[in-house]
Amino acid sequence: MSDALVIGAGPAGLMAAEELSRAGRRVVVAEAKASPARKFLMAGKSGLNVTRDEALEGFIARYDAGWLAPMLAEFGPVEVRDWCRGLGQEVFTGSSGRVFPKAMKASPLLRGWLRRLDGAGVEFRMRWRWAGFAGEGWRFETPEGERVLTPRVVVLALGGASWSRLGSDGAWVPWLRERGVEIAPWKPANMGLKVIWSPQMARHFGAAVKGACLRAGEVTSRGEFVVSAKGLEGGGIYAVSRAVREGAALELDLMPDVPEAEVAARLARMKPGESATNRLRKLGLSPVASALVMEWGRGQPLAVVKHLPVRHAGPRSLDEAISVAGGITRASLTEGLELRALPGVFACGEMLDWEAPTGGYLLTASWATGRWAGRAAARVG
Repeated sequence: MSDALVIGAGPAGLMAAEELSRAGRRVVVAEAKASPARKFLMAGKSGLNVTRDEALEGFIARYDAGWLAPMLAEFGPVEVRDWCRGLGQEVFTGSSGRVFPKAMKASPLLRGWLRRLDGAGVEFRMRWRWAGFAGEGWRFETPEGERVLTPRVVVLALGGASWSRLGSDGAWVPWLRERGVEIAPWKPANMGLKVIWSPQMARHFGAAVKGACLRAGEVTSRGEFVVSAKGLEGGGIYAVSRAVREGAALELDLMPDVPEAEVAARLARMKPGESATNRLRKLGLSPVASALVMEWGRGQPLAVVKHLPVRHAGPRSLDEAISVAGGITRASLTEGLELRALPGVFACGEMLDWEAPTGGYLLTASWATGRWAGRAAARVG
């Protein structure tokens, strides 16, 4: 019988492995892909946002799961920054409050972390794909054929159900349900919106709309988003995506710093007979913002720039979402993130049922729950 098994080599799984090894456990990490932390590396390609520089109370309030509070209190924004520095990666806070490594990439941080895990004796089994149970054992498909492990303690860090090409495919759901674990249905989170564009929008694909205000129900976001062939995506959209997913109508204010009365006055001063495109240009709208007004506001007074309805076809697919809602329910877990139906088995990261916006919240919670589960698992005899 082996000692401690971690399934999944993403941020949550690696953190659990680190805590188990620190407690003196012999740790094996099984990973389905050929290399660890693929989604982590992909997320860091445009600048790795590790956490947020804000007070803990406000930080925790951004999650929809209050039961994460003690985990985030022990490993929140301050601890994440210190942990990065401990791996030789200094961090800085951007103007938006987001915290980044000075290198801006995930790879230097990951390399330092893997070296530390290797020094602690953590063993990795790459291309080991969990394939369900074999009696009381854990069955894996490996390059050498089927293997069955019977560890004393297991930490599951298998991710959610988005970005399946990087390993998070949700294939584990039926195996845990068969063993009595309750799992809430998956929903896309921090996702783009599908839009069926008219042909004239094609020239604007890839263009960013900056400085807009987005409103969906009671949620307001001031941010940037991108017009793509598939629809709308980017931070401004992600911030309102949950409200839209739950049925709220979405509208744009393309001139949020100018009162509506002033917009109307500027339009009134323009020469009669000018084209709508020229009037929008004189208002200061970018070509892509003007195109959106022509796409969704045609036939309406141009003051619609202050409340332009977004006509979309719903959320983009689950697999395209940045993250997911749903997963193993709180009721299925003990305080230590042990599965009530499977004593000695713990779970962490995105496979748990919680949701948060982008901006460092997702990664911090993955680390915090991995640390919490690893520490609890280390106490199992």
